[in-house]
Amino acid sequence: MDWALAQHADPARVAALSPLHLRYPIHWIDDHWPSHDGSLEQVVGLQPDLVLTGQYSALMLRERLRSLGHRVEVLPLPSTLAQVESYERRLLELMGRDPQLAQPAPVPRTPQPDAKRLLLLGSNAIGTGRDTFEHQIIEQAGWRNYLTDSGHVQLDLERIASDPPDAILFAAPEHQALANRFAEHPVLRRSIPEGGWLSTDYWRWQCPGPWTWDLIRQLNQWLD
Repeated sequence: MDWALAQHADPARVAALSPLHLRYPIHWIDDHWPSHDGSLEQVVGLQPDLVLTGQYSALMLRERLRSLGHRVEVLPLPSTLAQVESYERRLLELMGRDPQLAQPAPVPRTPQPDAKRLLLLGSNAIGTGRDTFEHQIIEQAGWRNYLTDSGHVQLDLERIASDPPDAILFAAPEHQALANRFAEHPVLRRSIPEGGWLSTDYWRWQCPGPWTWDLIRQLNQWLD
């Protein structure tokens, strides 16, 4: 929500972003944005006309703010591409801006049976399978998901070596940890040609939002 708000709002109208935007910094949000520390005292002291919160965020704090007479609006976390558009439209509406400014969600598509297969590789040798938000991104971009199992799957090197995907997308933070070393395994590196290793901005995978459309376009360009 910090990211979406910073993308659409006039900084002068924002009393404070959440402290999470400092914990997970992003290059296009500079240090000029104010933030609060998450305490009831500081949020009340800001005297906001509107408090925005996520579906799973600060449950006790937001109820206390409501009991004190503050307007609190809860935006549910998107779990589908269509809900990303609804999320952005609702945010714009709450900000007093035209909801039509929201980027429209793409029409869902099904990749061709012979489309190239993409493996989305995460930390700790975990791959992203079907019935996930990431799976929708992969298919919308025209790829087939290499993993046919549902959810997040523990990867098997022997399976990959015997039946490698056409490409691996390795989205990892700039400062990698031991949890990301699986991508460097020699067996994995020999199974996928150098041109089959793709990389995107890590932050785009952290939360669904209007930046997801840029991610889909990028994946589609690689497919072409």
